[in-house]
Amino acid sequence: MSYPTEFKYTKDHEWARVEGTTVTVGITEHAQSALGDIVFVELPQPGRALRKGETFGVVESIKAVSDLYSPIDGTILEVNTSLAQDPSLINRSPHSDAWMVRMECPAIASADLMSASQYSEYVKSLQ
Repeated sequence: MSYPTEFKYTKDHEWARVEGTTVTVGITEHAQSALGDIVFVELPQPGRALRKGETFGVVESIKAVSDLYSPIDGTILEVNTSLAQDPSLINRSPHSDAWMVRMECPAIASADLMSASQYSEYVKSLQ
């Protein structure tokens, strides 16, 4: 699997695309592949403040239910409402169309986030 190099990654298999003080968050190709066919997504309401590592939603597949964790501290600006109508979009396009939330993060501390190559090595170590 290849992972977009412009993203940062977590050990919980979320990705983060940083654009100024806005961070777009989703789950990785690895995560969606491990979950299988995704049938339900629950996301937070805009305006919710999150701490790094805090659960912000749930993804349910035919295999399992998995919590979603915030990769950074911030406030939800927007959620991808198309996922409610078509959760399988995550299986088809996890790194682009299936983003989950956009957050406002005035001070982004990405020290604990991995680069694409680091995440790829991390995933290999799990197998």
